[in-house]
Amino acid sequence: MQIVPFFAPVHAGAAQVPYHLSRALAKRGHEVTLCTSDHKISSDWIKSAQESGVEVCYFKTWLNLANLLITPGLMADSRERVKGFDIIHMHGYRTFQNVVVQRYASKYDVPYVLQAHGTLLRIMTKQRFKLAYDVVWGYKLLGNATKVIALNEMEADEYRSMKVSDRKIVILPNGIDASEFKNLPERGKFRSSYGLDSSQKIVIYLGRINAIKGLDLLTRAFAELSGSQSDLKLVIVGPDEGYLSSLKALIMKLKITDKVLLTGPLWGEDKLQAYIDSDVYVLPSLYDWFPLTVLEAMACGLPVIISDRCGIASAINGKTGVSFSYDDKEQLKRALAQMLSDEKMRREFGDRGKALVREQFTWERVATKFETLYSGITLV
Repeated sequence: MQIVPFFAPVHAGAAQVPYHLSRALAKRGHEVTLCTSDHKISSDWIKSAQESGVEVCYFKTWLNLANLLITPGLMADSRERVKGFDIIHMHGYRTFQNVVVQRYASKYDVPYVLQAHGTLLRIMTKQRFKLAYDVVWGYKLLGNATKVIALNEMEADEYRSMKVSDRKIVILPNGIDASEFKNLPERGKFRSSYGLDSSQKIVIYLGRINAIKGLDLLTRAFAELSGSQSDLKLVIVGPDEGYLSSLKALIMKLKITDKVLLTGPLWGEDKLQAYIDSDVYVLPSLYDWFPLTVLEAMACGLPVIISDRCGIASAINGKTGVSFSYDDKEQLKRALAQMLSDEKMRREFGDRGKALVREQFTWERVATKFETLYSGITLV
């Protein structure tokens, strides 16, 4: 049983992981049921999951309380459904769905694992609300979990700060669906669609438009660099999460409106075309535990520049791209200048990135690790 509060690509990794993991497990012969809310739910994802053999159950959202999606229908359903499972995998941490399912998991003695997807720390916004949740439900959720899943040592330390013992912590990476990157589109389609010259070098960011992503730092570094290089274009792709107006104001203040393209979110073939037509992918996040967009960019042969606050930075630096100190604009600017001026470096990093994704980060490979985790719990 996979438990996730939302089920659509707009919700990024926290939704993409259970979607891809559920499909991969079903294809390996397991009976998988995914329970979620109907909040911005994707009919395409439902269809794709069902075609892979996943049962998808979604419940009406009666109230959205600071992103706590209240789905009363799950309570009656879980009373009967939960006892039929061997193991439960909860995605996200502070969710209504986790509270409900944990209650019946404990009642019927069904083990569960919890994967916070980088949501443990009480940072940025709603800190009092997060603390209240932790006191009332959160610590109990963590304490009763058979295992908790961290994406890397950085997130493992966050579990430890929440008093989770080392014996419960398992480190497992995210993955991507290799089939989506098997037949990449031809170059030039994205540039043609947005009127971009073939001679321009494109710096792309793809992800949520959120203050935590460090887009202000990227914009400032790009503005300074583009002052001496007229052939540069910054492309920012993704859904707004409350920061777009501030970002637009900064772009206008720096007088680079003509050098920045804001596309909004892109999915499927459109997203791949954006990657393919770009020269370097940049992720300047203040915190990012295991960004799937970095894997996507590498699967498309793009070199990457990411902040050292990204959990995948150690696997990237000097191998498929470079990392920089998350608050160092000059370091980011130097990395951009070096990457954009060295075609050989970009090509070598891009080739290595493709190989790294194939060898370590496809869902076919990652799903076997989850399967091993589940089996170690259910066979005890």
